[in-house]
Amino acid sequence: MMNMSHPTYSNSNSTVPLREGGARMGQEDLSPSDDIFSRFDSKIFMRLWEYVAPYRLALSFSLVAILLFAMVQVSIPLTIRFVVDSAVTQDKSHLSFNTALAIFGTLVALNFLLNFLQEWTTARIAQEVIFNLRRAMFFHLQKVSLSLLDKTQVGRLMARLQGDVNSLQEFMENSISALGDLFLLLGIMIALLAMNLKLGLLTLTVLPFLVFVRIIWLPWARRVFMRARETSSAVSSVLAENINGIRTVQESRREKINFDHYEIHARENLNAQINSSRASQIMVPTVDVLTGLAMAVIVIVGGSAVLNDELAIGVMVAYLFYVQRFFDPIRTLSMQYTVLQRAMAAGHRIFEVLDLPVYIEDKPNAQVLTQAASPHIEFRNVSFGYQAGHKVLHNINLNIPEYSTVALVGPTGSGKTSITALIHRFYDVWQGQVLIDGKDVRDLSLDSLGKHIGMVLQDPFLFSGTILDNLRYGLPLATNEQIITATKAVSAHDFIIKLPQGYDTQVGQRGRNLSIGQRQLISFARTLLTAPKILILDEATANIDSFTEQAIQSALKVLCEGRTTIVIAHRLATIREADLIVVLNKGSIIEQGTHNDLLNSKELYYQLNQSSQLSFSHH
Repeated sequence: MMNMSHPTYSNSNSTVPLREGGARMGQEDLSPSDDIFSRFDSKIFMRLWEYVAPYRLALSFSLVAILLFAMVQVSIPLTIRFVVDSAVTQDKSHLSFNTALAIFGTLVALNFLLNFLQEWTTARIAQEVIFNLRRAMFFHLQKVSLSLLDKTQVGRLMARLQGDVNSLQEFMENSISALGDLFLLLGIMIALLAMNLKLGLLTLTVLPFLVFVRIIWLPWARRVFMRARETSSAVSSVLAENINGIRTVQESRREKINFDHYEIHARENLNAQINSSRASQIMVPTVDVLTGLAMAVIVIVGGSAVLNDELAIGVMVAYLFYVQRFFDPIRTLSMQYTVLQRAMAAGHRIFEVLDLPVYIEDKPNAQVLTQAASPHIEFRNVSFGYQAGHKVLHNINLNIPEYSTVALVGPTGSGKTSITALIHRFYDVWQGQVLIDGKDVRDLSLDSLGKHIGMVLQDPFLFSGTILDNLRYGLPLATNEQIITATKAVSAHDFIIKLPQGYDTQVGQRGRNLSIGQRQLISFARTLLTAPKILILDEATANIDSFTEQAIQSALKVLCEGRTTIVIAHRLATIREADLIVVLNKGSIIEQGTHNDLLNSKELYYQLNQSSQLSFSHH
């Protein structure tokens, strides 16, 4: 029995868009020109705030918890001061020892509770914001024009959806905590100066040294961190490329050469990461040295004051705790620089994707192509290209009568696929019109256009899930009977039921556990199941054996009835019975007619036919 549950799909055939000016985004994580994006950018922050704003109430709660947490941490050494003074002296002006201990225990409990609340709330907000960002990126990329995606590298987008988004998440979680470190730092400074102004000022004299070290460290660290990300991106690129092309690698026995190539990039990344770790850790011993100096000041100056009865011993103990705690937030804030740098670059790259223009979209009040519409297609003076200044189609005029079968033939690059892409409005024409039922496709809603047009391509794409999931991709509510009718029509049913789990057989990555012919048959059935009024077959039988192709050709005679069919084929034997054969060359229609008419003209079609027969006889 087939599992009729509705499938969920994830399209891994993703690509990364371009930067303005045509430079490919994602070529490196950061290039020298990206340095500006590694610093705090108020525009990126405000864009991010749009996603944070819906959670402002939870954010306010988190900030209150952070502020209270900082106040509790500042209060604990003060309480220790009173505990010490109560234990050492019998002065009634001090808190009693038991009262001080009770206050200390309460503060420790509050410290745990407030720390948990601010960490949990901050993480929850960050997760929600990142979830919405991922949704926004995925939703936008579903609409981005193919004219942009065609020019990009496959797989680069995963770095945006995963790596960059994770960097932004890290920044969000840590930035709110950084506010707590600032509150704590300010609170400790106030406490140090309030308890003893002279000793407090002496303790804080180490801060100018820290500022001086940071001024020297920052420019060098920026270059080191940037280099680490560049080399990491290069390693990921080489790895992804070789995994995606593993069949070609093994066919060509390129394993050793590719390994050596990968090792070069990996070693560069190793050296860069070591330098990055060195840059990250250099502030730790620096802060430790400054902590030691501050402690020495307290021990020497404060100890002398205690011996001379100028300073209570509880104050000195509190100072030691404060100084020990004082440099922790400084160390944390120093490391936050690297997080900020990654986040600004990641934020720029994420919003760069979200800002990609959507050229192909519905006009206001777009017309709906109803079921009663005629599948009559017409091209009027159409010119089109994929790159500015380079036309692929030149002044195309073509009339495709309703319910007819029209074949497009011609040399590679003659514009056959471009014509079918314009019918589906994957792209907009530069000049002229593409009409369906007398209506310009630019005036029709994309949803209704998609429901009327079915396409089967030469390279079928199967999604993760079962065969049944893939068959239902275009029609989620299809019944068992509808599915079986479609698969039988294209001779797919017999091989499917022979699989271990039949229709519930899991499809491997891109359908690798099926033959090319089997994948094509499933793709064919998937399209036919939606019962389109216009059927486009782009080299759809190129990867199917002759026996299977004969079965499909027989089914097509029945299936093409009641719909307009456009066939692209290099094997001319498959389109001899087409109602009209259109011959293209270099983006122009040079002849059209029936098979016999074109053979009698003895022009390009005749030459293509002779070449096709010669090639077939050799095989």
